[in-house]
Amino acid sequence: MPAIVLVGTQWGDEGKGKATDLLGSRIDHVVKFNGGNNAGHTVVIGDQKYALHLLPSGILSPGVTPVIANGVVIDLSVLIDELDGLEARGVDTSLLRVSANAHVIPPYNRVLDKVTERFLGKRRIGTTGRGIGPTYADKMNRVGIRVQDLYDESILRQKVEAALGFKNQLLLKIYNRRDIEVEEVMGELLRHAERIRPMVTDTALELNEALDRGETVLFEAGQATLLDVDHGTYPFVTSSNATAGGACTGAGVPPTRIDRVIGVFKAYTTRVGEGPFPTELEDEAGELLREVGAEFGTTTGRPRRCGWADVVIGRYATRVNGLTDVVLTKLDVLTGLDKLPVCVAYDVQGERFDEMPVNQSDFHHARPIYEELDGWTEDISGCRRFEELPEAAQNYVLHLEKWTGARISVIGVGPGRDEVIVRHDLLGSDDVH
Repeated sequence: MPAIVLVGTQWGDEGKGKATDLLGSRIDHVVKFNGGNNAGHTVVIGDQKYALHLLPSGILSPGVTPVIANGVVIDLSVLIDELDGLEARGVDTSLLRVSANAHVIPPYNRVLDKVTERFLGKRRIGTTGRGIGPTYADKMNRVGIRVQDLYDESILRQKVEAALGFKNQLLLKIYNRRDIEVEEVMGELLRHAERIRPMVTDTALELNEALDRGETVLFEAGQATLLDVDHGTYPFVTSSNATAGGACTGAGVPPTRIDRVIGVFKAYTTRVGEGPFPTELEDEAGELLREVGAEFGTTTGRPRRCGWADVVIGRYATRVNGLTDVVLTKLDVLTGLDKLPVCVAYDVQGERFDEMPVNQSDFHHARPIYEELDGWTEDISGCRRFEELPEAAQNYVLHLEKWTGARISVIGVGPGRDEVIVRHDLLGSDDVH
Protein backbone atom coordinates (compact mmCIF):
# COMPACT_ATOMS: atom_id res chain seq x y z
CA MET A 1 0.00 0.00 0.00
CA PRO A 2 1.26 3.50 -0.80
CA ALA A 3 2.64 6.47 1.06
CA ILE A 4 1.02 9.53 -0.51
CA VAL A 5 1.91 13.20 -0.20
CA LEU A 6 -0.87 15.75 -0.71
CA VAL A 7 0.17 19.34 -1.43
CA GLY A 8 -1.38 22.62 -2.51
CA THR A 9 -0.10 23.87 -5.86
CA GLN A 10 -0.90 27.58 -5.50
CA TRP A 11 -0.89 29.92 -2.47
CA GLY A 12 -3.09 27.73 -0.30
CA ASP A 13 -6.84 27.33 0.17
CA GLU A 14 -7.08 25.01 -2.84
CA GLY A 15 -9.27 22.47 -1.03
CA LYS A 16 -6.75 19.97 0.36
CA GLY A 17 -9.17 19.00 3.12
CA LYS A 18 -11.71 17.77 0.60
CA ALA A 19 -9.04 15.80 -1.23
CA THR A 20 -8.01 14.12 2.02
CA ASP A 21 -11.60 13.42 2.91
CA LEU A 22 -12.14 11.89 -0.54
CA LEU A 23 -9.52 9.23 0.24
CA GLY A 24 -11.09 8.84 3.69
CA SER A 25 -11.78 5.20 4.48
CA ARG A 26 -9.06 3.96 2.12
CA ILE A 27 -6.19 5.29 4.23
CA ASP A 28 -4.94 4.31 7.66
CA HIS A 29 -2.98 7.38 8.78
CA VAL A 30 -3.24 11.09 7.89
CA VAL A 31 -0.16 13.12 8.83
CA LYS A 32 0.24 16.87 9.13
CA PHE A 33 3.94 17.48 8.56
CA ASN A 34 4.40 21.27 8.48
CA GLY A 35 2.88 24.56 9.56
CA GLY A 36 0.62 25.23 12.51
CA ASN A 37 -2.71 26.90 13.12
CA ASN A 38 -1.95 29.57 10.51
CA ALA A 39 -3.92 27.69 7.89
CA GLY A 40 -7.18 25.80 7.79
CA HIS A 41 -9.04 23.02 6.04
CA THR A 42 -12.78 23.14 5.51
CA VAL A 43 -14.50 19.79 5.09
CA VAL A 44 -18.22 19.45 4.33
CA ILE A 45 -19.87 16.15 5.32
CA GLY A 46 -23.56 16.07 4.56
CA ASP A 47 -25.02 19.24 6.07
CA GLN A 48 -22.12 19.58 8.52
CA LYS A 49 -19.16 21.90 7.92
CA TYR A 50 -15.93 21.40 9.84
CA ALA A 51 -13.20 24.05 9.96
CA LEU A 52 -9.88 22.55 11.05
CA HIS A 53 -6.78 24.61 11.75
CA LEU A 54 -4.21 22.47 13.50
CA LEU A 55 -5.61 18.98 13.28
CA PRO A 56 -5.18 16.89 10.11
CA SER A 57 -8.49 16.56 8.29
CA GLY A 58 -8.29 12.77 8.49
CA ILE A 59 -9.51 13.08 12.07
CA LEU A 60 -13.02 13.21 10.60
CA SER A 61 -12.70 9.76 9.02
CA PRO A 62 -13.58 6.94 11.45
CA GLY A 63 -10.75 4.48 12.00
CA VAL A 64 -8.07 6.74 10.52
CA THR A 65 -5.16 7.62 12.81
CA PRO A 66 -4.46 11.38 12.64
CA VAL A 67 -0.85 12.41 13.30
CA ILE A 68 0.71 15.76 14.12
CA ALA A 69 4.33 15.15 13.13
CA ASN A 70 7.63 16.71 14.16
CA GLY A 71 7.60 19.41 11.47
CA VAL A 72 4.51 21.09 12.91
CA VAL A 73 4.52 23.93 15.46
CA ILE A 74 1.73 23.55 18.00
CA ASP A 75 -0.31 26.12 19.87
CA LEU A 76 -1.51 23.96 22.76
CA SER A 77 -4.60 26.04 23.51
CA VAL A 78 -5.72 25.85 19.88
CA LEU A 79 -5.15 22.10 19.84
CA ILE A 80 -7.27 21.58 22.94
CA ASP A 81 -10.02 23.90 21.69
CA GLU A 82 -10.20 21.99 18.39
CA LEU A 83 -10.32 18.64 20.14
CA ASP A 84 -13.05 19.84 22.51
CA GLY A 85 -15.05 21.29 19.61
CA LEU A 86 -14.95 18.06 17.63
CA GLU A 87 -15.74 15.89 20.64
CA ALA A 88 -18.76 18.08 21.41
CA ARG A 89 -20.01 17.26 17.90
CA GLY A 90 -19.54 13.53 18.41
CA VAL A 91 -16.21 13.11 16.59
CA ASP A 92 -13.87 10.52 18.12
CA THR A 93 -10.42 12.12 18.64
CA SER A 94 -8.88 9.34 20.74
CA LEU A 95 -6.58 8.10 17.96
CA LEU A 96 -4.66 11.37 17.62
CA ARG A 97 -0.87 11.01 17.83
CA VAL A 98 1.45 13.96 18.51
CA SER A 99 5.19 13.95 17.92
CA ALA A 100 7.35 14.45 21.01
CA ASN A 101 9.73 16.38 18.74
CA ALA A 102 7.17 18.90 17.48
CA HIS A 103 7.82 22.45 18.64
CA VAL A 104 5.38 24.36 20.84
CA ILE A 105 4.33 27.96 20.18
CA PRO A 106 4.99 29.91 23.40
CA PRO A 107 2.93 33.04 24.13
CA TYR A 108 5.89 35.38 23.66
CA ASN A 109 6.18 34.34 20.01
CA ARG A 110 2.56 35.29 19.32
CA VAL A 111 3.27 38.72 20.79
CA LEU A 112 6.44 39.13 18.74
CA ASP A 113 4.71 38.05 15.55
CA LYS A 114 2.03 40.72 15.89
CA VAL A 115 4.25 43.60 16.97
CA THR A 116 6.82 42.83 14.27
CA GLU A 117 4.17 42.97 11.55
CA ARG A 118 2.94 46.34 12.83
CA PHE A 119 6.51 47.59 13.06
CA LEU A 120 7.19 46.64 9.42
CA GLY A 121 4.25 48.75 8.18
CA LYS A 122 4.13 48.70 4.38
CA ARG A 123 6.90 46.10 4.32
CA ARG A 124 4.84 43.59 6.31
CA ILE A 125 4.72 39.98 5.17
CA GLY A 126 1.03 39.45 5.92
CA THR A 127 1.38 36.77 8.60
CA THR A 128 -1.57 35.53 10.62
CA GLY A 129 0.05 36.78 13.84
CA ARG A 130 -0.12 33.37 15.47
CA GLY A 131 3.56 33.04 16.34
CA ILE A 132 4.39 30.56 13.59
CA GLY A 133 7.41 32.34 12.10
CA PRO A 134 9.09 33.22 15.40
CA THR A 135 8.66 29.63 16.59
CA TYR A 136 10.30 28.22 13.47
CA ALA A 137 13.06 30.81 13.92
CA ASP A 138 13.58 29.55 17.49
CA LYS A 139 13.76 26.02 16.12
CA MET A 140 16.54 26.96 13.70
CA ASN A 141 18.29 29.02 16.36
CA ARG A 142 18.14 25.96 18.65
CA VAL A 143 16.29 27.77 21.40
CA GLY A 144 12.88 26.26 20.74
CA ILE A 145 10.59 24.40 23.10
CA ARG A 146 9.43 20.94 22.10
CA VAL A 147 6.45 18.90 23.24
CA GLN A 148 8.75 16.55 25.17
CA ASP A 149 10.03 19.50 27.23
CA LEU A 150 6.60 19.84 28.83
CA TYR A 151 7.34 16.71 30.86
CA ASP A 152 10.57 17.94 32.43
CA GLU A 153 9.68 21.14 34.25
CA SER A 154 13.28 21.94 35.11
CA ILE A 155 14.41 21.87 31.48
CA LEU A 156 11.29 23.74 30.41
CA ARG A 157 11.95 26.54 32.88
CA GLN A 158 15.58 26.84 31.76
CA LYS A 159 14.51 27.15 28.14
CA VAL A 160 11.81 29.72 28.90
CA GLU A 161 14.18 31.82 31.00
CA ALA A 162 16.85 31.74 28.29
CA ALA A 163 14.37 32.72 25.58
CA LEU A 164 12.83 35.57 27.58
CA GLY A 165 16.25 36.95 28.45
CA PHE A 166 16.57 37.92 24.80
CA LYS A 167 12.97 38.39 23.70
CA ASN A 168 12.06 40.74 26.55
CA GLN A 169 14.90 43.00 25.41
CA LEU A 170 13.32 43.14 21.98
CA LEU A 171 9.87 43.86 23.39
CA LEU A 172 11.10 46.58 25.74
CA LYS A 173 13.79 48.34 23.75
CA ILE A 174 12.64 47.92 20.14
CA TYR A 175 8.87 47.65 20.33
CA ASN A 176 8.22 49.57 23.57
CA ARG A 177 6.15 46.72 25.02
CA ARG A 178 6.02 45.29 28.52
CA ASP A 179 8.21 42.34 29.34
CA ILE A 180 6.71 38.86 29.75
CA GLU A 181 7.04 36.95 33.02
CA VAL A 182 8.50 33.46 33.17
CA GLU A 183 5.63 32.18 35.32
CA GLU A 184 3.09 33.49 32.83
CA VAL A 185 4.68 31.40 30.08
CA MET A 186 5.17 28.34 32.26
CA GLY A 187 1.54 28.41 33.31
CA GLU A 188 0.27 28.47 29.74
CA LEU A 189 2.61 25.76 28.51
CA LEU A 190 1.93 23.37 31.38
CA ARG A 191 -1.84 23.93 31.46
CA HIS A 192 -2.55 21.29 28.84
CA ALA A 193 0.49 19.03 29.25
CA GLU A 194 -1.33 16.21 31.02
CA ARG A 195 -4.28 16.36 28.64
CA ILE A 196 -2.10 15.59 25.63
CA ARG A 197 0.36 13.24 27.36
CA PRO A 198 -1.41 10.04 26.16
CA MET A 199 -1.13 11.29 22.56
CA VAL A 200 2.59 12.09 22.65
CA THR A 201 4.85 9.51 21.00
CA ASP A 202 7.64 8.83 18.53
CA THR A 203 5.47 9.43 15.47
CA ALA A 204 8.33 8.85 12.99
CA LEU A 205 8.82 5.35 14.36
CA GLU A 206 5.10 4.61 14.31
CA LEU A 207 4.69 5.82 10.71
CA ASN A 208 7.61 3.77 9.42
CA GLU A 209 6.29 0.71 11.23
CA ALA A 210 2.85 1.34 9.69
CA LEU A 211 4.39 1.40 6.21
CA ASP A 212 6.28 -1.81 7.03
CA ARG A 213 2.91 -3.41 7.81
CA GLY A 214 1.57 -2.36 4.40
CA GLU A 215 -0.75 0.36 5.70
CA THR A 216 -1.58 3.47 3.68
CA VAL A 217 -0.24 6.78 4.96
CA LEU A 218 -1.27 10.18 3.64
CA PHE A 219 1.03 13.14 4.33
CA GLU A 220 -1.03 16.32 4.26
CA ALA A 221 0.78 19.63 3.69
CA GLY A 222 -0.25 22.85 5.34
CA GLN A 223 -0.17 26.00 3.18
CA ALA A 224 1.04 25.36 -0.41
CA THR A 225 3.85 25.30 -2.94
CA LEU A 226 4.08 29.06 -3.53
CA LEU A 227 4.25 29.60 0.26
CA ASP A 228 7.14 27.17 0.80
CA VAL A 229 10.02 28.95 2.54
CA ASP A 230 12.54 27.66 -0.04
CA HIS A 231 10.45 27.30 -3.19
CA GLY A 232 7.71 29.90 -2.74
CA THR A 233 7.44 33.60 -3.57
CA TYR A 234 9.97 34.60 -0.92
CA PRO A 235 9.80 36.60 1.34
CA PHE A 236 6.00 36.43 1.17
CA VAL A 237 5.96 32.82 2.31
CA THR A 238 5.36 30.71 5.37
CA SER A 239 8.21 29.52 7.60
CA SER A 240 8.21 25.82 6.73
CA ASN A 241 8.48 23.49 3.73
CA ALA A 242 5.02 23.01 2.26
CA THR A 243 6.24 21.11 -0.81
CA ALA A 244 6.41 17.33 -1.15
CA GLY A 245 10.00 17.12 0.08
CA GLY A 246 8.90 18.62 3.38
CA ALA A 247 6.94 15.45 4.13
CA CYS A 248 10.17 13.51 4.60
CA THR A 249 11.86 15.93 7.00
CA GLY A 250 8.59 16.95 8.64
CA ALA A 251 7.50 13.39 9.42
CA GLY A 252 10.72 11.37 9.63
CA VAL A 253 9.89 9.14 6.67
CA PRO A 254 12.56 8.65 3.97
CA PRO A 255 11.91 9.65 0.34
CA THR A 256 12.21 6.03 -0.79
CA ARG A 257 8.89 5.34 0.98
CA ILE A 258 6.88 7.91 -1.01
CA ASP A 259 4.79 6.37 -3.82
CA ARG A 260 2.53 9.16 -5.06
CA VAL A 261 2.30 12.96 -4.88
CA ILE A 262 -1.12 14.52 -5.34
CA GLY A 263 -1.42 18.24 -6.03
CA VAL A 264 -4.59 20.24 -5.38
CA PHE A 265 -5.24 22.93 -7.99
CA LYS A 266 -8.15 25.35 -7.71
CA ALA A 267 -9.90 26.09 -11.03
CA TYR A 268 -8.94 29.73 -10.51
CA THR A 269 -6.33 31.26 -8.18
CA THR A 270 -6.48 32.87 -4.74
CA ARG A 271 -4.00 34.32 -2.30
CA VAL A 272 -4.21 35.62 1.28
CA GLY A 273 -1.75 38.16 2.61
CA GLU A 274 0.88 40.26 0.90
CA GLY A 275 3.03 39.46 -2.13
CA PRO A 276 2.92 39.44 -5.94
CA PHE A 277 -0.04 37.81 -7.67
CA PRO A 278 0.11 38.13 -11.50
CA THR A 279 -3.49 37.15 -12.32
CA GLU A 280 -5.14 39.07 -9.46
CA LEU A 281 -8.47 40.66 -10.38
CA GLU A 282 -9.38 43.90 -8.65
CA ASP A 283 -12.67 44.31 -10.48
CA GLU A 284 -16.15 42.81 -10.63
CA ALA A 285 -14.81 39.47 -11.89
CA GLY A 286 -12.57 39.15 -8.84
CA GLU A 287 -15.43 40.03 -6.53
CA LEU A 288 -17.67 37.48 -8.26
CA LEU A 289 -15.12 34.70 -7.74
CA ARG A 290 -14.79 35.73 -4.09
CA GLU A 291 -18.52 35.71 -3.42
CA VAL A 292 -19.48 32.60 -5.41
CA GLY A 293 -16.44 30.67 -4.20
CA ALA A 294 -16.85 31.85 -0.57
CA GLU A 295 -13.23 32.95 -0.60
CA PHE A 296 -12.73 33.98 2.98
CA GLY A 297 -9.98 32.51 5.16
CA THR A 298 -10.85 29.44 7.26
CA THR A 299 -8.48 30.60 9.98
CA THR A 300 -8.58 34.40 9.78
CA GLY A 301 -11.81 35.20 7.94
CA ARG A 302 -9.79 37.54 5.71
CA PRO A 303 -11.17 37.97 2.17
CA ARG A 304 -8.92 36.17 -0.27
CA ARG A 305 -7.45 37.91 -3.29
CA CYS A 306 -8.85 36.23 -6.42
CA GLY A 307 -7.61 35.83 -9.97
CA TRP A 308 -7.79 33.66 -13.07
CA ALA A 309 -6.10 30.28 -13.31
CA ASP A 310 -2.31 30.45 -13.71
CA VAL A 311 -0.71 27.42 -15.38
CA VAL A 312 2.78 28.89 -15.09
CA ILE A 313 2.67 28.26 -11.35
CA GLY A 314 0.88 24.99 -12.12
CA ARG A 315 3.82 23.80 -14.21
CA TYR A 316 6.20 24.96 -11.49
CA ALA A 317 4.30 23.06 -8.79
CA THR A 318 4.20 19.95 -10.97
CA ARG A 319 7.97 20.05 -11.35
CA VAL A 320 8.96 21.00 -7.79
CA ASN A 321 6.69 18.41 -6.18
CA GLY A 322 6.91 15.64 -8.80
CA LEU A 323 3.11 15.45 -9.04
CA THR A 324 1.60 12.17 -10.16
CA ASP A 325 -2.01 13.36 -9.94
CA VAL A 326 -4.02 16.57 -9.59
CA VAL A 327 -7.30 17.19 -7.80
CA LEU A 328 -8.99 20.14 -9.51
CA THR A 329 -11.37 21.91 -7.12
CA LYS A 330 -14.18 24.46 -7.45
CA LEU A 331 -14.80 24.04 -11.16
CA ASP A 332 -18.44 24.83 -10.41
CA VAL A 333 -17.55 28.37 -9.29
CA LEU A 334 -16.75 29.26 -12.91
CA THR A 335 -20.25 28.34 -14.12
CA GLY A 336 -22.01 31.26 -15.81
CA LEU A 337 -18.91 33.10 -17.04
CA ASP A 338 -18.83 33.70 -20.81
CA LYS A 339 -15.06 33.61 -21.18
CA LEU A 340 -12.36 32.09 -18.98
CA PRO A 341 -8.90 33.60 -19.38
CA VAL A 342 -6.02 31.32 -18.35
CA CYS A 343 -2.52 32.67 -17.77
CA VAL A 344 -0.13 30.60 -19.90
CA ALA A 345 3.00 32.79 -19.64
CA TYR A 346 4.26 36.08 -18.17
CA ASP A 347 5.41 39.28 -19.79
CA VAL A 348 8.25 40.84 -17.78
CA GLN A 349 9.16 44.20 -19.26
CA GLY A 350 8.77 42.88 -22.79
CA GLU A 351 10.34 39.45 -22.25
CA ARG A 352 8.15 36.34 -22.32
CA PHE A 353 8.53 33.81 -19.48
CA ASP A 354 6.90 30.42 -19.95
CA GLU A 355 8.31 29.25 -16.61
CA MET A 356 8.46 30.88 -13.18
CA PRO A 357 11.07 33.66 -13.12
CA VAL A 358 13.82 32.80 -10.66
CA ASN A 359 14.35 36.47 -9.88
CA GLN A 360 12.02 37.90 -7.24
CA SER A 361 11.92 41.29 -8.96
CA ASP A 362 10.94 39.70 -12.29
CA PHE A 363 8.04 37.87 -10.69
CA HIS A 364 6.92 41.06 -8.97
CA HIS A 365 6.75 42.79 -12.38
CA ALA A 366 5.21 39.82 -14.23
CA ARG A 367 2.09 40.53 -16.25
CA PRO A 368 -0.12 37.63 -17.35
CA ILE A 369 -0.31 36.49 -20.97
CA TYR A 370 -3.75 34.96 -21.34
CA GLU A 371 -5.36 32.42 -23.61
CA GLU A 372 -9.14 32.63 -23.48
CA LEU A 373 -11.44 29.62 -23.29
CA ASP A 374 -15.21 29.49 -23.62
CA GLY A 375 -17.31 29.28 -20.48
CA TRP A 376 -20.52 27.37 -19.77
CA THR A 377 -23.87 28.09 -18.14
CA GLU A 378 -25.09 24.61 -17.21
CA ASP A 379 -25.21 23.53 -13.56
CA ILE A 380 -22.44 20.94 -13.17
CA SER A 381 -22.93 20.09 -9.49
CA GLY A 382 -24.79 16.89 -10.36
CA CYS A 383 -22.18 15.58 -12.79
CA ARG A 384 -20.39 12.41 -11.68
CA ARG A 385 -18.71 11.40 -14.93
CA PHE A 386 -16.37 13.52 -17.03
CA GLU A 387 -18.54 12.98 -20.10
CA GLU A 388 -21.52 14.55 -18.28
CA LEU A 389 -19.75 17.92 -18.08
CA PRO A 390 -20.62 20.53 -20.72
CA GLU A 391 -18.18 20.44 -23.63
CA ALA A 392 -16.71 23.82 -22.63
CA ALA A 393 -16.06 22.57 -19.08
CA GLN A 394 -14.39 19.42 -20.42
CA ASN A 395 -12.27 21.58 -22.70
CA TYR A 396 -11.22 23.79 -19.76
CA VAL A 397 -10.08 20.76 -17.76
CA LEU A 398 -8.20 19.23 -20.69
CA HIS A 399 -6.40 22.51 -21.41
CA LEU A 400 -5.32 22.86 -17.75
CA GLU A 401 -4.07 19.28 -17.89
CA LYS A 402 -2.09 19.94 -21.08
CA TRP A 403 -0.65 23.26 -19.94
CA THR A 404 0.45 22.08 -16.47
CA GLY A 405 1.69 18.67 -17.60
CA ALA A 406 -0.06 16.94 -14.71
CA ARG A 407 -2.86 14.37 -14.91
CA ILE A 408 -6.15 15.70 -13.51
CA SER A 409 -7.58 12.67 -11.74
CA VAL A 410 -10.39 14.20 -9.69
CA ILE A 411 -12.63 17.21 -10.36
CA GLY A 412 -14.61 19.00 -7.67
CA VAL A 413 -18.02 20.21 -8.87
CA GLY A 414 -19.43 21.39 -5.52
CA PRO A 415 -18.54 21.75 -1.83
CA GLY A 416 -20.05 18.46 -0.66
CA ARG A 417 -18.14 15.28 0.04
CA ASP A 418 -19.77 13.43 -2.88
CA GLU A 419 -19.71 16.30 -5.39
CA VAL A 420 -16.75 15.03 -7.37
CA ILE A 421 -15.87 13.40 -10.66
CA VAL A 422 -13.23 10.67 -10.39
CA ARG A 423 -11.32 10.13 -13.65
CA HIS A 424 -8.44 8.11 -12.18
CA ASP A 425 -7.99 6.34 -8.86
CA LEU A 426 -5.76 8.45 -6.59
CA LEU A 427 -4.30 5.29 -5.07
CA GLY A 428 -2.79 4.17 -8.33
CA SER A 429 -5.33 2.46 -10.54
CA ASP A 430 -5.54 3.76 -14.09
CA ASP A 431 -9.24 2.95 -14.35
CA VAL A 432 -11.30 5.85 -15.67
CA HIS A 433 -14.62 6.34 -13.89
